[in-house]
Amino acid sequence: MLTHSLSPQAVAEIRQQHRDIFAGQNRYLRRIGLIASIMVLYYVYFFLQYGLPWPRLVNGSQQIGHYFLRMLIWHDVASWPFGYYLWQIFITIAIVLIGSVTATLIALPLSFLAARNVMSAPLLRPIASLFRHFFDVLRGIDMAIWGMVFVRALGMGPLAGVMAIIFQDVGLLGKLYAEGHEAVERSPGRGLTALGANNIQKYRFGIFTQSFPTFLALSLYQIESNTRSAAVLGFVGAGGVGLVYAENMRLWNWDVVMFITIIMVGIVMLMDKMSAILRNKYSIGEEIPLYRP
Repeated sequence: MLTHSLSPQAVAEIRQQHRDIFAGQNRYLRRIGLIASIMVLYYVYFFLQYGLPWPRLVNGSQQIGHYFLRMLIWHDVASWPFGYYLWQIFITIAIVLIGSVTATLIALPLSFLAARNVMSAPLLRPIASLFRHFFDVLRGIDMAIWGMVFVRALGMGPLAGVMAIIFQDVGLLGKLYAEGHEAVERSPGRGLTALGANNIQKYRFGIFTQSFPTFLALSLYQIESNTRSAAVLGFVGAGGVGLVYAENMRLWNWDVVMFITIIMVGIVMLMDKMSAILRNKYSIGEEIPLYRP
């Protein structure tokens, strides 16, 4: 470590001795500068081309403030059909849990087929590439689009919402699980091979044991994310609380919208707390006292 500053002559000598290193650094800085310039120009073009005129921006801000005020003032609360609202929220939670758990059970075995450290043999690498592209196709289509597809195919109702969650989550979780498998330490697998373990045992104890915390964290987070996203499915006819949102927004019942939103936020916070408990228990774990005879 340098404890004193270098003179300009010493710096020049270092540059002469290590021309390749400094040339590579200059190329890297020019590349970064070019990318930053393109991004700045794109931002300028976007706001010049699509930017909102100032009067429209002011009017929109006033309208948003008006909507928020309507949300805070509740009318005729005693006449609200609370049973209907709570039943639709219950259906939404059921859609999320069934869809997320089913997608997890499907994505986990498929993720091993997409992991390059599992499918490492030359003949198996095309299979891993095929499954990765399969996951790209599934997650490349938004959940709302899947919802519309299954509403057309299966009719309106919760089943269409469950299928939409399954198809999107299999693509997303399958890719993330596969990357979690690929990031594990290789030494346990080599040790199991030396002990005579078969491939299934190596995948179970050498890979999945290490990737399990990632698997658990991703699965729990996706359940929380689906709880938020499932409200959109009701707008396309896939059942759940989104139908309540759509009905009351059309009728300008913004107080009901706020009531449903508060309940959904509370449910997400409760799920986050439960996820934290499970992560602390199964990912971080507890210290085991030393054995004492």
